[in-house]
Amino acid sequence: MPSATTPRRAAASLPRDGSAPTVENFEAIVDEYQRRLYGFALRMTGNREDAEEIVQDAFVRAYRALGKMSPGQRADLRLQPWLYTITLNVTRNRLRSKRPTNVALDALADPDAILRESHEGPPQPEKIVEQNTEIALVERALLQLPMHLRAAATLRFIEGRSHPEIAEILNQPIGTVKSHVHRAVRILRRILGPQIGRFVPEGVAVHALS
Repeated sequence: MPSATTPRRAAASLPRDGSAPTVENFEAIVDEYQRRLYGFALRMTGNREDAEEIVQDAFVRAYRALGKMSPGQRADLRLQPWLYTITLNVTRNRLRSKRPTNVALDALADPDAILRESHEGPPQPEKIVEQNTEIALVERALLQLPMHLRAAATLRFIEGRSHPEIAEILNQPIGTVKSHVHRAVRILRRILGPQIGRFVPEGVAVHALS
């Protein structure tokens, strides 16, 4: 199986004709999704080493599962939510066996999330530092939530996923997902106070943090 830590190869690419994922094109799957899954695992655990090992384990499980699927099962597979579900399950298992750890601000906040150009042009260095700190504060607050609320809130506000997408990843009814997101926001408001309005405005998913 291709390693999740190996460098990208120029020839590796996912087919764009709707072809089903296979073990033969698995290196391209790793290239396509490893960064997103790592960011998700990092925000769920607050630990870079844990996140790296979680993603590696998740890809191993996905590779083995794909090898056992029939062509019809692979054709029906919704690859991205399936990979997120595997990553979340690995994360849950890992966190059950670990004690909570303190999280440094610089252990979070993906720098790429704030280096994008806006309509006002590229951000200035001092603005980047400010945004990086603010994002890390929100992500550290998310780590204080119970696992089921943290997963829903991370997928909604950090990943920018829709309620149906979250329901598919978490294997839960949409009503349950909405309830968990709502409860997560209430707790985050208590943790962050008025600052949360800059990240989670009422009724708006904060895609800018993804």
